[in-house]
Amino acid sequence: MPFNLPIFLTWLRIVLIPLMVGVYYLPADWITSMQMNWVACAIFVLAALTDWFDGYLARRLDQTSAFGAFLDPVADKLMVAAALLMLLQLGRINGMIALVIIGREITISALREWMAQIGASRSVAVHSLGKIKTAAQMVAIPMLLFNGTLTWAGLAFDSRVWGTWLIYVAAVLTLWSMLYYLRRAWPQIRERGGAKL
Repeated sequence: MPFNLPIFLTWLRIVLIPLMVGVYYLPADWITSMQMNWVACAIFVLAALTDWFDGYLARRLDQTSAFGAFLDPVADKLMVAAALLMLLQLGRINGMIALVIIGREITISALREWMAQIGASRSVAVHSLGKIKTAAQMVAIPMLLFNGTLTWAGLAFDSRVWGTWLIYVAAVLTLWSMLYYLRRAWPQIRERGGAKL
């Protein structure tokens, strides 16, 4: 198993996941609920930044590897799934939203693995629609983890309201991108799966 700075950052992202979740299980006399939200939000943002840096450094330092290419999306999906499950438990998102986003990730991951096995992985390569979906998620989730109002220069910013709207946008983009990838893969699915129109 190779080990370099980008892979270290990916492993760090995975280690941060139980810390983000664990914050909400600290005794009430140790930390207030608002402090829990602040800390969980900060950990998620730090983890999201490692996602950007590990890819950037892997390309910049010419340290890309097959293991890194495997581990990076796994870390991303674990991080998002853990945050969504916590938000669901805290009552900050609808169960259907969590199901749509997590279900899409499982479906597309399985599809990509199968397409790679049959030598057609280019059909389901990462598309800009998937990147926009990820960006919407990565902004909405910390807003919902923070779950409060920020005031600056007399203006109030309610992260709950904006985060809720944005997670719905992310869910719509999630479904849209899933349909896009399935449509790209459909000729192979039909040919190899024996499906008939």
